[in-house]
Amino acid sequence: MNNQNNTITKLAETALLAALCYVAFTFLQIKIPVPGGDATSIHIGNAFCVLGALLLGGWYGGLAGAIGMTVADLMDPVYITGAPKTFILKLCIGLITGLVAHKIAKINESTDKKYVFKWSVLASVAGLAFNVVADPVVGYFYKQYILGQPQKMAEVLAKMSAMATFVNAVISVILVAVIYNAVRPVLIKSHLLVVGQCKQAG
Repeated sequence: MNNQNNTITKLAETALLAALCYVAFTFLQIKIPVPGGDATSIHIGNAFCVLGALLLGGWYGGLAGAIGMTVADLMDPVYITGAPKTFILKLCIGLITGLVAHKIAKINESTDKKYVFKWSVLASVAGLAFNVVADPVVGYFYKQYILGQPQKMAEVLAKMSAMATFVNAVISVILVAVIYNAVRPVLIKSHLLVVGQCKQAG
């Protein structure tokens, strides 16, 4: 596969994963209302961002999550004001996951299933652990200083967001571990993923 076709394929796959992020967040979420008309939620949107980073590399996976979930925010009156924060955080999830999986562990150069499973889980944990910390912290400052919410309200939302984000992270790590390690052999057989030669971008 030449570089041009490879790029087109990756862009198409990024678009598909962005759509999955959108659908997972929009239609498969449990919204938790908080004071002031805001909300946090239990969802699996981040799982497809991480999955994209494992399959395509950090930039493509991060962009899939950033685009898909930012569009989901823009389409929801409750979350629309948080769209810029969402774009940055989801991109970072992908970049961190991609860094660990492809730059440190180089999972696309290994045929050892146990090695790939271990590092796909560790990479997922790294990306989502970042989000567990960053989402409530960035959200607190964003809502207080950018959106002008009262400090107490921003604190309440940050605490609830931290709990929801942790639950989302645990669910997503399990989901990604199962899906990635199930589809990887299929992609290799279909020549959509080249193992032992390919170096993905982190």
